[in-house]
Amino acid sequence: MKTEQYEQARILIVDDEAANLKLLDRMLRGQGYGSLVLVGDPREALDHYHQARPDLILLDLNMPHLDGYEVMEQIKALDDPLTPPIVILTAQHSRDYLLRSLAAGARDFVSKPFDRNELLMRVHNLLDAHLAHRALHDHKAVLEQRVRERTEELHHTQLQVVQRLGMAAEYRDEETGNHILRMSHICNLLAKASGWEEAQCDLILNASPMHDIGKIGIPDHILLKPGRLEPEEWQIMKTHSVIGANLLEGDNSDLMVMAREIALSHHEKWDGSGYPHELSGEDIPLAGRIAALADVFDALTSERPYKKAWTVNEALESIRENSGKHFDPKLVEVFMDELPHIVCIREQFSGPGAL
Repeated sequence: MKTEQYEQARILIVDDEAANLKLLDRMLRGQGYGSLVLVGDPREALDHYHQARPDLILLDLNMPHLDGYEVMEQIKALDDPLTPPIVILTAQHSRDYLLRSLAAGARDFVSKPFDRNELLMRVHNLLDAHLAHRALHDHKAVLEQRVRERTEELHHTQLQVVQRLGMAAEYRDEETGNHILRMSHICNLLAKASGWEEAQCDLILNASPMHDIGKIGIPDHILLKPGRLEPEEWQIMKTHSVIGANLLEGDNSDLMVMAREIALSHHEKWDGSGYPHELSGEDIPLAGRIAALADVFDALTSERPYKKAWTVNEALESIRENSGKHFDPKLVEVFMDELPHIVCIREQFSGPGAL
C-alpha cells in the first residue's frame, strides 16, 4: 500500500481506557496512519462512524454503557454497502468470546495485551483488502454513472427522433410543429389529472407526437385537398391510423407500444362511431381517449388551410356537446377542470397556426 493511502486511511478506535487509546494512537501514527479517530465513550461511536466513514474499526469489547457487541449491532443496522472491517481488542481469551465476536460481524480478534507487530500486520492486511474493495466499489459506481448518462443520452436522442417523425407527418398536412407540442403537453396534463403515475405521464408526453405518423402514407391529392373529401377519399384518409400503427409495430419498448396504441385508437369515438375498429366506451385505450380530446381541441382552435381557427369558447362548446358521443365524459370533466392550464400550454407553444 502506498504512503498516501496509509495517510488517508481512516481508522476509528473505540476503547474506554484512555491509556489504550493513547498507546494505539502512538503505535499507528508511527507507522504512517494519519487519520485516526479516538473514541472513549462507546455511546459516541455511531456519530463518529457517520462523520469519519472509517476504513477500519478497532473495537474494545468490555465497555460501560455499550459493549462492543452492541456497537457492532448499531453498525450492522446501518446496512452500509461498504462496512469497514472490525478488529476486536479485548483481554478476554475465551473461545466463546471469539466466536460471538465473529458472528456479530468482526473480521479479526486480537487479545490484550496485544503484540505490536501482530496488530500492525493485521491492520495492514485488513486495510489492504478494504481499500481494494472500496476502489472496486468506486469504479463500479463510476461505470454505473457513465451507463446512466449514456442511457439518458440515448433516451433523449430517441425522443428527438420520435418528435421529429411526428412533426414530419404534420408538416405534410401543412400544420406546424407547435401542434405536436401543444397536443402532447395537453395529453400529459390530462394524464396527470386522471391519476396516472409520473412514468406513464412521461410516456404519453413522448408517444403522442406520433399519433398521425400514418399520414405519411396518404397521397398528397387527398391529404392536402382544401375542400371536403369525397366518400372514397375519406375512406383512404381513414387508413392513416392503421398505417401509423403498422409503422410503429415491431418494437416492444413502452414508448413505442403506447405510440402504436395512440396512432391506432385516437380516432375511435366513445359512442362507437369512430374508426378504424368502431370501438366504444372503455374498450378504447385510455391513452387513445386522452389523445383524441387533446388533438381535437388543438385542431379546432388552430387555423388550417380549409378552415379558420375557432375561439376557445367555441371549441369548449363543441367538446361539451360531444361528451358521451365522441369523447369520454369523465375526461371531458377533467379537461374542463384543467382548462386554465390548457390555455397556458397554448400560450407557451403559440406560433403560426395557433390562436
